[in-house]
Amino acid sequence: MPKRCKECDQPFELEVGFWYGTGYVSYALSVALSVTSFVAWFVLIGMSTKDNRFFWWLGLNVVMLIVMQPWIMRLSRVIYLYFFVKYDPNYKSTGVKKFDYETGSYYEGEAPEQQQQ
Repeated sequence: MPKRCKECDQPFELEVGFWYGTGYVSYALSVALSVTSFVAWFVLIGMSTKDNRFFWWLGLNVVMLIVMQPWIMRLSRVIYLYFFVKYDPNYKSTGVKKFDYETGSYYEGEAPEQQQQ
């Protein structure tokens, strides 16, 4: 993952440990994908207690999640970053979003102490 956006110079890591929250987003995407594949399996093939259909779905679901993990991780980073940095069509004239460690909040443009002077 690059440190900054090539187009607008927005730093991608807004604070130390910022990307730990993507684990929750990645988990939600994996659960949604698993539920979707279960519903599709149930509708197309069906479930039964008399054979191993559930275990076939479980095995295929595990393989699918392992294969799709790089895309899930990247998508979760994009979604998580969008929670904090919204798209700005005037990004060339506005500042990038940064984290102020003194106040514990995010700000755009110059640091809050520089804005008061």
